This record gives sequence, structure tokens and C-alpha cells, in this order.
Amino acid sequence: MGYRIGVDVGGSFTDFAVLDERAGKLTTLKVFSRPDAPGEEIIAALDTLRVRDDIDPAEVSYFTHGTTVGVNTVIQRNGHDIALFTTRNFEDVLQIARLKIPEIHNLYSVRPEPLISRDRVFGISERMLATGEVLTPPSEADVGQAVAAALEAGCKGVVISFLHSYRNPENEAAVKAMIERMAPGLPVVSSAETWPIIREYERTITAVISGYVQPRVAHYLDRFETVLRDKGVACPLLITKTNGGVMGIDQARAECVQMILSGTASGVIGAGYLAQQSGFDRIMSLDIGGTSADVAVIIDGTAQYGVGELIGDFQIHVPSVSVSSVGQGGGSIARVDALGLLHVGPESAGSTPGPACYGRGGTKPTITDAMAASNLIGHMPLGYGAVTVDHMAARAAIAPLAERLAVSIEAVAGSIIDISVSGMYAEVSALVSRYAIDPREFHLFAFGGAGAMLACFLARDLDMKGVVVPPTPGVVSALGGLIADLKNDFIRTTYCEVNAHAIAALVPMLDGLEQLARSWLKSQGYPDAGEIRLSADMRYLGQSYEIETPLDDAWLCDADAAAIAGAFHREHARLYGHADEKATVQIVNLRLVISGATPKPALNEIEPATAPAEPRFYVEAWFGGRTWRTGVYHRRDLGANHEIHGPAIITQDDTTTVVPPGFDLTVDRFGNLVIIKSEF
Repeated sequence: MGYRIGVDVGGSFTDFAVLDERAGKLTTLKVFSRPDAPGEEIIAALDTLRVRDDIDPAEVSYFTHGTTVGVNTVIQRNGHDIALFTTRNFEDVLQIARLKIPEIHNLYSVRPEPLISRDRVFGISERMLATGEVLTPPSEADVGQAVAAALEAGCKGVVISFLHSYRNPENEAAVKAMIERMAPGLPVVSSAETWPIIREYERTITAVISGYVQPRVAHYLDRFETVLRDKGVACPLLITKTNGGVMGIDQARAECVQMILSGTASGVIGAGYLAQQSGFDRIMSLDIGGTSADVAVIIDGTAQYGVGELIGDFQIHVPSVSVSSVGQGGGSIARVDALGLLHVGPESAGSTPGPACYGRGGTKPTITDAMAASNLIGHMPLGYGAVTVDHMAARAAIAPLAERLAVSIEAVAGSIIDISVSGMYAEVSALVSRYAIDPREFHLFAFGGAGAMLACFLARDLDMKGVVVPPTPGVVSALGGLIADLKNDFIRTTYCEVNAHAIAALVPMLDGLEQLARSWLKSQGYPDAGEIRLSADMRYLGQSYEIETPLDDAWLCDADAAAIAGAFHREHARLYGHADEKATVQIVNLRLVISGATPKPALNEIEPATAPAEPRFYVEAWFGGRTWRTGVYHRRDLGANHEIHGPAIITQDDTTTVVPPGFDLTVDRFGNLVIIKSEF
């Protein structure tokens, strides 16, 4: 028995959730992130925990860590230059992609520039047949020329993605071995090792994203591990995954794409758990940090999962918690373009130097500065005392924009907030269409350092049921990492019709996947057998894309084609409203997920209110083009059943909740702030 710690490192702040296994007590902490010196935030937090809570690092028995370093690298496009080695004459795979434009109703919309420019894509004379037979093996001379050209171009890593390597990785493995001999220490990512799926572009872009973030992620993880060991933390170190689970740090270094949405997925897991325990069965989570705003759909405590999640301008095709991300975080920078139009993001001030109002050297106006200039935040210290908001610095940062646009500072600040909310609205609207949900039936569950600041504005535009702000919204992602289960995905492309003969032939493949899964869970130090979930990517013959369909392994063992086809028909009808039970059904991929459960803390109820809520003081705050007399409350003063009518500002150590005019707030028995639109 000791301390279980979950950590989430964001673009601006690093959050700690600490569970005392003996007392069952959960405590939290927030410190500044240090992208300029990774690991320093961990040192600062462990030192604070030792002094504040008498926690000896040697007593830490479980340590999980989620980070947004991967997704932020892609969103801000500040990864290292890398090369792509692909099958000769297929060098345009990233440029051609799927020939789709980002905005189908905008004829002037252009596709984003690839993460690897065309001059850094090199063709290799090799060929693998679709059957998995090697037609042409790669040659040392050919690979040597490509390596020399890549190094001359300044590339600091290589991604290998050949045709049909999902069937047989032999050629990719051979080229990887050659590169390691020719350029020792040069990071190499193989698409067959990253995620061996059919479809060339999808497999390639997933491997490219992994390779693009790998140097930055590996450097970060190395520093992270060194710091913890030097501080005396001796337990195995775990990293939260894109699929909502956790894995060992060595796997995270080798498979960076598996943690690309690490911090984001942690937040969704934490939000789902808190919402379910509090009795909110249908929520959309809103996680706003320093760089991005992330939204997910959670029903009955379970997040939606899928492949093809959008990371910045690109999709990854590994199993992921379904999250829509947009570059609208608290540190997103506002600017006026040459045509006099105001834009917000995706460039972020991060934590160094951070928003101008933080007083850490930042001079560019951000969303946080807009909130400060509107007098909506900064009336008490933030970040557990780490930040005292400088309202005048925020106004000074916005002033050049106001002069350029010939309007007041408050008007520009309000427009910055409106633009950021509209960007989130567009992403959420796509999510609503994707899952065919009615936002009026959902609460917006707000967390992250800036989630509670902007949640009511977004919920109002979406006409949602209300907003829920948990007791410690700034550290929900850290809590998610703390409670996430050990979890790993395995996949094999099968490409067979659903009939008894073909299904019987899949049994050895299933056995192999189960053996890999059991071995992986054992390697993570998990003492029990864990839980296995089986599914398949299925479609009607002739369809272009598949539906993931849950399966019972007994159906495969018994070659029960009717049961497997029936499961697909039902899933197709659920999603699209119809099914063709006479059509031939195909299995494209066989999937297996293994998980090992971890302990979960119980939620504590708070004391009921004994008197009406009273603000600490009043301020003049800017809402909707005018100032309003607004009460400022501290969250620790609020008890269960307290009611507050907007406008109001609720301050606490890790965030600020803004309640605009036209909203009412109540506090439930678990200490959640439940905010709904006023009836009158």
C-alpha cells in the first residue's frame, strides 16, 4: 500500500492526482509545464507534495502519465524533419491521399501540406504482392542512396511504408535493418510494426504521424524517466494511451502513435468515470487546455471509440477514444491578418512564455488574455497559487489589435472569445452528426484549465441540456490516467467472406492474437488473466468501408457464420437504419483488445448548504457587448444545494467557472456545479 499518482502534462500546466491507498484520500496539484526543460515540472510537483502532504517518492507504488506533447506537435507542426521511404513510383501517396478537400462546400478549400514534403519522399525498388509473396526484395545500394539523400536533406528520422506490408512485413523489416546499419541512432518507424492494416494511405499517414512526433516524444519520455528515478520513484512507469488504457514507458517510446492522444484520452476516461458516478448518463466532455479544445461523446460512462480520429489536419487509424480536437486552447494566440480579419489559433503561447496576463514574458494576445481583459478571470490566484493574473498586461497585449480594428479593447476581447467558441461549435457539430445525437439531451462536462471558462458560451450556442463542472476540473485528465485500465489492441487483416469454411480458418489467427495479448498483459506485470474483447471490421461485399462489429469468440470457434453475419446486420441497421440480410458479408480485419482493471476511488459527498451563497465581492465584467455587475464566489464556500443566478464567477485553485447572464447554477451532492439556462 502506498500512493498512486496520475499525471497529465499539458501545454500550459501539469496536473497531479494522488490517491492514498491506505486512507482512500484523493488530493490534487497543478504546476506550470516546462516544455523548455521537460521534467522540471515533475521535480517541482514532487517537491511540493513532499512538503505539503508529506509524500515520500519512495512510497509511490503506481505512476501513470499522460501528455499532450504528441498531439501538440502535430497541431503546431513543429516536429522534426523526417523522410518517407515508399515503394518506387508511389512517392505521391501523401499528396494524393484520398483526394478529398477539407470543406466539401468550399470550392476554394485546399488540402493541408503533408507532414513530409515531396522532396523528402524516396522510392525504393521493392515489391510485395497482395498475397504476401516477395516479388522484388530491396537492395542495399538502393537503400543506401535513399539514406544518404535523406541525411543530406537534414532528416532526423525515417518512416518506411511499402505496398502490402500488412500481409508480409519482410521488405520493411529488411530496409529497417539496413538503415540501422548505415545510420546508427537514426530513428526508424515501420508501418507494418506501427499498425498493419490494409489501405496504403491510412497505414502510411499513421506511421508518418508516429515518426513525426517520435524524436520529440522520446526525448520527453527519456527526461521524464530520468527525473523520476533520480527523485526516488522506483515503481514501473506507465503512459496513458490513445485507446484510453495505459502501457509501459518502453512501449510508448517505440510506438509513439499509440500515445498521440495520451492526455486527451485520459481526460475522456476521467470525465466518463466522474459523470457516471455522479448520475449524468449522457455527456459531451469539453477539455480545454493551453493549446487545444477536445470534445468527446460519453454515454453511460463509456466513451465512443473508433479509428480515423483527426489530429490537427490529419487522421490516425489506430483504435482511439473518439475525440475531436481544435486549436482553440487558453493559450491560443489572436492576430489580425493582412485583410483586417481577426483569427484565433492554432499557434499557442503555451506555458513559456504563456499568455501576457501570466506575467512570464508573453506579449501576444491569447484567449486567456481576452477573458482577463473582459474581467472574467484573475480575481484570485490560479494554478494553486502559481499565477496571479495581470489584467493590465492582458489589455496591453490586445490593444494593438483594437487599434488595428478601430474598436475598444473589450470589443476585441469579446470577439476573440466568440471566434474561439465558433471554432469549437464547428467541431462539435461534426461530432453530433457523426453519432446522430441530439445535443439537447446532453450535458457539457467541462474540465481542463480553461474548460469551465468557456463551457456556458458553447453550451448556449449548441442549445445543450446544461453544463457540469466537476469539483477539480483542472485535474480530470490526471485522474483519468490514474484510473485507466491496462489496455492493448491487436489486429490482423483477413479479407475473407463470412462462411463456415473461411471462419474455421480464422481460429489459428485468433489463437495467435490471444497468445500475444496474454503475453503483453503479463509483461506489464498484471497478475490476473484480464478481459478480452473480440471484434471484426466487416462490410457487405462491394462496400468501401467497414463497421467494427463486436463478436463472441465462441462464434469463431464453432464456425458459426450465421451468428457472425447476424451481428453485422444488426450493427449496420443500428447505424444506418437498414440491413441486407441476403448480401454477402466480408471480414476485413480481426481485432482483439485485452484489458486489466485498476482500482478506482469512490466519490465523496459534500456538506449541504446552511445559508444562501454569498459572493466574496462584486466586479464589473464584460458579457455580450456590455458590462454587468457580477458576483465573485469561491468554490470552497459552496455547499450542496446552493443556487446562484448569473452572471457569476466561481474561482478555485485550478480554474475559473464563468456563468454568463441567463444561466442559473446549482451545486449537487458530489460538489458538481450544474449550470442550466434560466427559464425567464
